[in-house]
Amino acid sequence: MTEVTRFYLALRERARDIVSRLPEPDFYRREAPALALSLSLFDTSPLIVALTAAAAGMLEDDFGHGLAHARKVALEAGALVWIEARAAGMPADAALRRVRLAHCAGLLHDIRRKQPNHAEESARRARRILAGRTLAPGEIAAICTAIRNHEAFKPTGAVETREAALLSECLYDADKFRWGPDNFTDTLWAMMLYHRPSPAEFLRRFPAGMERLARIRATFRSPAGKRYGPGFIDLGIAAGEALYRVMRETIGGAPSEGGAGRPDSN
Repeated sequence: MTEVTRFYLALRERARDIVSRLPEPDFYRREAPALALSLSLFDTSPLIVALTAAAAGMLEDDFGHGLAHARKVALEAGALVWIEARAAGMPADAALRRVRLAHCAGLLHDIRRKQPNHAEESARRARRILAGRTLAPGEIAAICTAIRNHEAFKPTGAVETREAALLSECLYDADKFRWGPDNFTDTLWAMMLYHRPSPAEFLRRFPAGMERLARIRATFRSPAGKRYGPGFIDLGIAAGEALYRVMRETIGGAPSEGGAGRPDSN
């Protein structure tokens, strides 16, 4: 194990300790029934079980966007879809079907994460994976559109129906919830251990990453996402600011090694 690796592993532990002292995002307490329903459907649907197995072979944990990330996005996108569908008066059967579509989109949204245009490439691969499964052509199109539209700070493509728009909004929001505490417990460190920037370079780039994190706060798309998303981001900012103070105190004696990375996820 190199000195730089030890440095990031130690910093990850400091970050996790910082996050452990923060309150849990309100979403988990206030929307516990929707999250429990989403989890129940996720664990019992033959379609989702099969897609989980398929996605596991394509998701790369060393980049911070592996199966654990995809599963969490899928579950929370499903909960958001249920919240919004029921608030709009959608019948329960139709809402449950859309929860499953959100699970599909969440599982597959990062299957080409290391590609330059990963959202578009993931959508193309997802279409091939979903072909022939128990989904209507319009449902597959909605899933692929949601995947294509899940990146931050990029224009979104056209969405043909309100149901498809809801799926797209909820996938985006669940993915961007990860820019909160999750960024500082897991995602950031997986990316840094992959890119291996020098600690000095990491410290130099950190403020720009925090600025991007703050910009995410205003980008949530669904009503529930707008209600809960800023809370996730505020917790991420609090964790990042505390971590930055730790780094400024300790990084002067850190080892140096080449590479480049960025302190944010997408």
